[in-house]
Amino acid sequence: MPGPLWLIFKILFCLFVFIWIRATFPRFRYDQLMRLGWKVFLPLSLVWMIATAGFLMATGLLPQVGGVN
Repeated sequence: MPGPLWLIFKILFCLFVFIWIRATFPRFRYDQLMRLGWKVFLPLSLVWMIATAGFLMATGLLPQVGGVN
């Protein structure tokens, strides 16, 4: 397949996916986005951070800080 034709195909495919996703999912209002961020994503990210730190501590994979052995 020639290069320009392949480029046009990829552009059309990406455009199709973007339009499909935008048409499928509803748009959120500003207050809904703020509620989602504060009540869902912030606690989820904190739990994920604590779980990752706990896993690293439990397996001994934490990097040494300052080169102290």
